[in-house]
Amino acid sequence: MTDVKMKTKELIKAMQKLPVSKRLYVIERSMHLIRKENERNAMETAAAELTETYRTDKELTAFTSLDFENFYEAR
Repeated sequence: MTDVKMKTKELIKAMQKLPVSKRLYVIERSMHLIRKENERNAMETAAAELTETYRTDKELTAFTSLDFENFYEAR
Protein backbone atom coordinates (compact mmCIF):
# COMPACT_ATOMS: atom_id res chain seq x y z
CA MET A 1 0.00 0.00 0.00
CA THR A 2 2.82 2.44 0.83
CA ASP A 3 4.40 1.81 -2.56
CA VAL A 4 1.12 2.66 -4.29
CA LYS A 5 0.79 5.88 -2.27
CA MET A 6 4.30 6.94 -3.24
CA LYS A 7 3.59 6.31 -6.90
CA THR A 8 0.34 8.24 -6.62
CA LYS A 9 2.11 11.20 -5.01
CA GLU A 10 4.79 11.08 -7.70
CA LEU A 11 2.14 10.98 -10.40
CA ILE A 12 0.30 13.98 -8.94
CA LYS A 13 3.54 15.95 -8.70
CA ALA A 14 4.37 15.12 -12.31
CA MET A 15 0.87 16.13 -13.43
CA GLN A 16 1.17 19.48 -11.66
CA LYS A 17 4.07 20.27 -13.96
CA LEU A 18 1.97 19.68 -17.08
CA PRO A 19 -0.03 22.39 -18.82
CA VAL A 20 -3.76 22.32 -18.09
CA SER A 21 -4.63 20.90 -21.51
CA LYS A 22 -2.33 17.91 -20.94
CA ARG A 23 -3.72 17.36 -17.44
CA LEU A 24 -7.25 17.35 -18.82
CA TYR A 25 -6.19 14.85 -21.48
CA VAL A 26 -4.75 12.53 -18.82
CA ILE A 27 -7.93 12.83 -16.76
CA GLU A 28 -10.18 12.16 -19.75
CA ARG A 29 -8.18 9.10 -20.78
CA SER A 30 -8.18 7.83 -17.20
CA MET A 31 -11.95 8.25 -16.94
CA HIS A 32 -12.39 6.42 -20.24
CA LEU A 33 -10.26 3.50 -19.02
CA ILE A 34 -12.14 3.36 -15.70
CA ARG A 35 -15.53 3.29 -17.47
CA LYS A 36 -14.34 0.61 -19.86
CA GLU A 37 -13.03 -1.52 -16.98
CA ASN A 38 -16.28 -1.07 -15.03
CA GLU A 39 -18.33 -2.13 -18.06
CA ARG A 40 -16.16 -5.20 -18.59
CA ASN A 41 -16.43 -6.16 -14.91
CA ALA A 42 -20.20 -5.72 -14.98
CA MET A 43 -20.50 -7.89 -18.10
CA GLU A 44 -18.28 -10.60 -16.61
CA THR A 45 -20.28 -10.59 -13.38
CA ALA A 46 -23.59 -10.79 -15.25
CA ALA A 47 -22.32 -13.61 -17.45
CA ALA A 48 -21.09 -15.56 -14.43
CA GLU A 49 -24.41 -15.09 -12.64
CA LEU A 50 -26.41 -16.26 -15.67
CA THR A 51 -24.21 -19.18 -16.72
CA GLU A 52 -26.15 -21.79 -14.75
CA THR A 53 -29.48 -20.38 -15.92
CA TYR A 54 -28.44 -20.68 -19.56
CA ARG A 55 -27.28 -24.26 -18.97
CA THR A 56 -30.52 -25.40 -17.37
CA ASP A 57 -33.39 -23.22 -18.65
CA LYS A 58 -34.84 -25.07 -21.66
CA GLU A 59 -36.56 -21.94 -22.96
CA LEU A 60 -33.21 -20.18 -23.27
CA THR A 61 -31.52 -23.15 -24.93
CA ALA A 62 -34.33 -24.33 -27.21
CA PHE A 63 -32.58 -23.36 -30.44
CA THR A 64 -29.24 -24.95 -29.54
CA SER A 65 -30.65 -28.25 -30.77
CA LEU A 66 -30.30 -26.77 -34.27
CA ASP A 67 -26.59 -26.05 -33.83
CA PHE A 68 -25.45 -29.17 -35.67
CA GLU A 69 -27.95 -29.07 -38.53
CA ASN A 70 -26.84 -27.94 -41.96
CA PHE A 71 -27.75 -24.38 -42.79
CA TYR A 72 -28.73 -23.40 -46.31
CA GLU A 73 -29.24 -19.79 -47.19
CA ALA A 74 -32.46 -19.08 -49.09
CA ARG A 75 -32.12 -16.58 -51.90
